[in-house]
Amino acid sequence: MGTMSIDLHTHSTASDGLIHPEALMRLAVEMALLVIALTDHDTYRGIDAAASALPPGLTLIPGVEISCQTQVGEEEPTLHLLGLLTDREFRPLADTMVHTVQSRDNRAQKMVEKLAEDGYRITWPQVQALAGNATVGKPHVARALLNAGVLDNVREAFTPRWFGPGGPYRLRKEQPDVLTAIELVRDAGGVPILAHPFGEARGAGLTGEHLEQMARAGLAGLEVDHPEHDGAARRELRGIAADLGLIVTGSSDFHGSSKPQGLAAETTSREQYERILAIATGAKPIVA
Repeated sequence: MGTMSIDLHTHSTASDGLIHPEALMRLAVEMALLVIALTDHDTYRGIDAAASALPPGLTLIPGVEISCQTQVGEEEPTLHLLGLLTDREFRPLADTMVHTVQSRDNRAQKMVEKLAEDGYRITWPQVQALAGNATVGKPHVARALLNAGVLDNVREAFTPRWFGPGGPYRLRKEQPDVLTAIELVRDAGGVPILAHPFGEARGAGLTGEHLEQMARAGLAGLEVDHPEHDGAARRELRGIAADLGLIVTGSSDFHGSSKPQGLAAETTSREQYERILAIATGAKPIVA
């Protein structure tokens, strides 16, 4: 079916990425991508800016990464659901994301307060300034700690010493159940793909049985080829996807220098990309 270079999971400064949407589109061309999805956390705010700067020959897939959760034993690990080609005017999904963003902002402020109480000299105005027009999140708090000389690098903040699983500054946020999120994406005409399913959530006990339940609820695909997945995880996920008839994607989850992987570090095959296009009814790919 021919080859294409397709990256279906990237972030910009509209959420917690470090590169503006316009610059991300230019970088995509430099990396020889033909298709790129912009999937910022719980917001569409970067889509129009990216579309306005879209170079000839590059296709933009409007999307979003929805923060959600599921019940695994006594835990409620956070999951991330990619909603590709959703209708941005579909209010139930948009309103759900607004609520999640507001919850994230409140959580970040409480994190800053807790860090300050423990003697780390950062302030909420400093963190807000680092976020600019984007929603304040953990990466902005991490950058404030870096600027204060507390951390050696941003990635250190996402270990259990700080914000990672079990960390003292990891606070709970309000977000929808994954089955609700899948339904919302479907109702918005989009294609729900579970991002890095065997990444951080695997540590909380996410299994193939959970993925089967999501598939019954309308999950369309699994992000198999992701920097957080080792070879064993990829083989297991491919087997699950084959058994359940799910789309298999590969994506970089690019954020800029806050994460080690580069743009196009993982890609999706043309065949799987065309399966996505075939079932999407909410939005169309954007071309220059």
